[in-house]
Amino acid sequence: LSGHLASLSFSSPLVALYLLLNLAEDTRTELKMRNKNIVHMLVKTLDRENEELLVLVVSFLKKLSIFLENKNDMAEVDTVERLSRLVPCEHEDLLNITLRLLLNLSFDTGLRSKMVQVGLLPKLTSLLGDENHKQMAMCILYHISVDDRFKSMFAYTDCIPQLMKMLFEHGEERIDAELISFCINLAANKKNAQLICEGNGLKMLMKRALKLKDPLLMKMIRNISQHDGPPKHLFIDYVGDLAAQISPDENEEYVIECLGTLANLTIADLDWELVLKEYNLVPYFKDRLKPGSAEDDLILEVVIMIGTVSMDDSCAAMLAKSGIIPAIIELLNAQQEDDEFVCQIVYVFYQMVFHQATREVIIKETQAPAYLIDLMHDKNAEIRKVCDNTLDIIAEYDEEWGRKTQREKFRWHNSQWLEMVESRQMEEGEPFMYGEDGEMDRPDLFYSTDGITPASGAVSPDFFSDPYAQNGDGQHGGGADGFDLTTGTSSRPATGFGFRPDEQFFYDYTSTR
Repeated sequence: LSGHLASLSFSSPLVALYLLLNLAEDTRTELKMRNKNIVHMLVKTLDRENEELLVLVVSFLKKLSIFLENKNDMAEVDTVERLSRLVPCEHEDLLNITLRLLLNLSFDTGLRSKMVQVGLLPKLTSLLGDENHKQMAMCILYHISVDDRFKSMFAYTDCIPQLMKMLFEHGEERIDAELISFCINLAANKKNAQLICEGNGLKMLMKRALKLKDPLLMKMIRNISQHDGPPKHLFIDYVGDLAAQISPDENEEYVIECLGTLANLTIADLDWELVLKEYNLVPYFKDRLKPGSAEDDLILEVVIMIGTVSMDDSCAAMLAKSGIIPAIIELLNAQQEDDEFVCQIVYVFYQMVFHQATREVIIKETQAPAYLIDLMHDKNAEIRKVCDNTLDIIAEYDEEWGRKTQREKFRWHNSQWLEMVESRQMEEGEPFMYGEDGEMDRPDLFYSTDGITPASGAVSPDFFSDPYAQNGDGQHGGGADGFDLTTGTSSRPATGFGFRPDEQFFYDYTSTR
């Protein structure tokens, strides 16, 4: 029956499609239809002008789209391109069912990209003002906003002003999950964050978040605070309000977002010592640093916060006197398998070794340098980078640890050299590495085993592991390696693993049948 679909007259396709749609309720019959290439034929039918026929075709495609194989068939042909001409349209039912199909397809990364390419972003944004289709349009836009490469495109539509209006229209009611999730994603982009803060945007968001103690709204504010430039400096007026929320009596999720926002405020002129004293935060930090005292997410935010305030000399000294450094080392022992904990704790050491008071404590009274030497060769590149920079500073002030670090580096490079020599011998089956004469005529071995790096040494091996250098972006992260060894105001180390495959989107939708 489906084989004759394309050749039927105007009235016959409606009857045939209704029959096929009903038969497809049986999944075994639906599989037979797929084997007959039903998806491709339905997509071709989207070029028709009859709205009743189109409603039926799109409904059928929506039903099929919940199965991966059918969705993949739709991705092979220009399904999204053909659907884009139906958004928007005057026929309410056709527009609604088209949006539902697009929502199902938007779970696929490639199809989301196609939606942006065919110009659906501004079309969907225009539907945010339509009460009948606002929800569906927002769900699709949310999925598009998950991709970092598309976040900045929202700044060139009127999407953000509409979303801000929706947020403030909620009053004291709970904000819809779709709306706040969408806003959280958009706030992760710097240009979007600047648009959100325009006028009294940030002031209104802070007022609402502090009044309702809404962790999701505070998460949006936290995303705004991570961007350098004008948005970050707007937060100076709210440091006291945020610090006042740090309490054992508050909801943990809410406190995590408040701490995260404060930790993002790496502003040189901020008097962190006054903040810690005024709101009595040091005892809270010490209590939360104890392994098992709270959820790991909260403990990690406390560590990150300590790293931020340790940029201040007097603040670092106050923390050292409070006995917080041994507590951090105890936490490092407990969380040594967690890369994010290790990386942020090492960053705290990096900040503290700039100040004499804390440097002496770390070098003379703790085993922190020994831990750092052990971590010099960690599999995580960010941890290695922070360790190397911290040990370089320690070596400048303590000759003994400088010699130990040097010996460890030599031992490591020596073991790597021997391993390389042995592997080359095994691969080539040579009894001697340098041929019969025993001469060191293999200069490529001094640099790499794959011959990529020039033997002349004109290009550092680091170049090939640094995408920024290859792309001509030499100034990333505040210097060649992301650290300024003279000021102690380096950018915070990036997380070593980014998005985890087992993580779900912040707000997860299910496909619509």
